[in-house]
This record gives sequence, C-alpha cells and structure tokens, in this order.
Amino acid sequence: MDCIFCMIAEGKIPSTKVYEDDKILAFRDINPQAKVHVLVIPKAHIGSVDELKEENVDVVSHIFVTIPKIAKSLGLSSGYRVISNVGPDACQSVHHIHFHILGGEQLAEKMC
Repeated sequence: MDCIFCMIAEGKIPSTKVYEDDKILAFRDINPQAKVHVLVIPKAHIGSVDELKEENVDVVSHIFVTIPKIAKSLGLSSGYRVISNVGPDACQSVHHIHFHILGGEQLAEKMC
C-alpha cells in the first residue's frame, strides 16, 4: 500500500511522535497551520470518516478519548481545535482518516 500515514505508523517513514499506543499514533504535522499542529491517526488503515463501519468505530472512539490527553501534554490549556477533512472538496490530502489538533495560539474564528 502506498499510504504515507500507514508507512509512518509502521515506522518506515520518520515522524516527530507526541503520542503512541497499540492503536493510534500522534505526530507533528510537517506543514503546521498553527503554533501547535498534531495529526492523530489510527494505525489500521481507514480511508476517511466516510469509510467508518461498525467494526472500526472503536478506534475512532479511542482517538477522541485520547485527544484531550494529547492536548494537555502539548500545553493546550486555553483550548484547541479538532478537524477531520473528508474528500477532495474538504482538501483531504492523505486518504487515511486523521484528526488535526490545532492550538497554542488564538485561532481564527473563520475556517476559511
């Protein structure tokens, strides 16, 4: 598979990890859009939110339970934003479900 996030999860491509367990990996975005910009991915390949099924929703639940812990470890005490882009109109650049944690500064009120 040519999925860059799968290769990062497998350790074939280096990343700056901020959290890892047996199901998920969080690492710093190489093109940050905020002072703190981390991506959280499942280690198992799921293409996007549109590809969620009963058998793989547990990992997304685990991601959302873990995001506050990751945010706290990054010092995001004043708030943060969590985003997942789905499909080309939303500019999903890697077809592997991922969640952006953005913070560390006052974020723009508008998304665009």
